[in-house]
Amino acid sequence: MQGIIVKQISNDYTIHLDNDEYVVCKARGKFRNMHITPLVGDYVTIDYENKYILEIHPRKNELIRPTIANVDQAVIITSVYIPNFSSNLLDKLLVIIEYNNIKPIICFTKLDLIDDEYRKEIDNYIKYYRKIGYDVYLNTDEEIKDIFKDKVTVFAGQSGAGKSTLLNHLDKSLNIATGEVSVALGRGKHTTRHVELLPILDGLVADTPGFSSLDFIGMTNSDIRDCFTEFNKYRDKCQYQDCMHKNEGDCEVKRQVQLGNIMASRYDNYLKFIDRKENVDY
Repeated sequence: MQGIIVKQISNDYTIHLDNDEYVVCKARGKFRNMHITPLVGDYVTIDYENKYILEIHPRKNELIRPTIANVDQAVIITSVYIPNFSSNLLDKLLVIIEYNNIKPIICFTKLDLIDDEYRKEIDNYIKYYRKIGYDVYLNTDEEIKDIFKDKVTVFAGQSGAGKSTLLNHLDKSLNIATGEVSVALGRGKHTTRHVELLPILDGLVADTPGFSSLDFIGMTNSDIRDCFTEFNKYRDKCQYQDCMHKNEGDCEVKRQVQLGNIMASRYDNYLKFIDRKENVDY
């Protein structure tokens, strides 16, 4: 029988079978010898009688933190107040998600808690990310409910940004625990303890622990550059074919930053990423 792993706690894997039944299985020892670990989101074949996972089907992608496979899209929950908005964190998540061939979707939260002046600043970011091609929602948008159908969606972002609160809003029957945000640390308590796929709005949504750290695992500087999608529009006009948009002369990307067509914060974050100068623990 076949199905998808929807929850893992220790060595127990809860699998939603194609016949709509849920069953808890162990993983065969052969996977350890093959250096493969079953992940939430894996499509598997099981021995139903003995409750063992026999085969893990090929993955189209996987994330390390959180550990999940076969994700269609990632909703980046982006708080603007306690924790305050961080363009560095948002851009870092966008790069990592793009690199893993997952569609990123941005959702801004807590906009009702900020003053008008700060809201104008945030609105500029919202307009820019939409301009360069990202789907951007506010947590109050009813349209956000339409994006989950037939998709495996992961929620990503800082602890305390409002992931669990938004999930509870989308499906009031969930009653997922939410935690207060520490004023001293500017981040929330980790209220989610394991990765689990929840059936929401005709799709599967992962409620995941907050990222403990973010690394550009396996990525070269060229990979990071290529995941800044708006840069690619201008690359052919750079003097050098493999321009890194840093110290090279006659760089069209740097020119577009000066003209205001590329947001300065995006370019500054790009330089920090390729220099590996940011070591912030989120």
